[in-house]
Amino acid sequence: MEIFDLESQNYDSWYETKLGHFVDQIETQAVFDLLTPEENMKILDVGCGTGNYSIKLAKLNCIVTGIDISEEMLKIAKRKSEAEQLPINFVHGNIESMPFESNSFDAVISVAVLEFVNNKAKAFEEIFRVVKPKGKIVVGFLNKESPWGELYLSDEFQKNTVFKYAYLYTREEISKIHSEELVKIKETLFTPPWISESEISFEKEKEFSKKYNGGFLVALWMKK
Repeated sequence: MEIFDLESQNYDSWYETKLGHFVDQIETQAVFDLLTPEENMKILDVGCGTGNYSIKLAKLNCIVTGIDISEEMLKIAKRKSEAEQLPINFVHGNIESMPFESNSFDAVISVAVLEFVNNKAKAFEEIFRVVKPKGKIVVGFLNKESPWGELYLSDEFQKNTVFKYAYLYTREEISKIHSEELVKIKETLFTPPWISESEISFEKEKEFSKKYNGGFLVALWMKK
């Protein structure tokens, strides 16, 4: 998607802010809690972007393949992984028609990607196709019914960011996707986006969990 090629140069700058770094820690912990990555686990990172999750998994000695539709994002991902001498296979491709054989991976992850996919049913079909039977599928969603969801859907964000192309999911919608194979939905990122830097902490995150819906939902499916 051309819009992500244009966004590629600025994509990682968010993670360099105090709030962005904190959000990344919270979200990564939730994804890994459900994925439970192990050494030599063969994992596909769908919509890998600039390779952040792929790199984290490779550092845990997982065998990682990342796929993304944006060639510019992939160039950055390759540069970053090569700088750390990590053997990640980055592939240019479309989630709706992936160039992998069926039952190829022990697990598939996809974080904040399906919000931007045109044919969501086909995308899920492809994800389930490429994972092995009994394999894990872990998908991170931006929660529509949360302070973060409200921000992403606000007029300002809709005008000036890629979120004008996004479809945000609710927890109820996620629960209906391949419901027979759905194991768990984990909710996190209760810290609201308007928080001041001085208030950012894991202690505050616990406090906010009593007040707000989490901005990030992670779902785990186990393929039959």
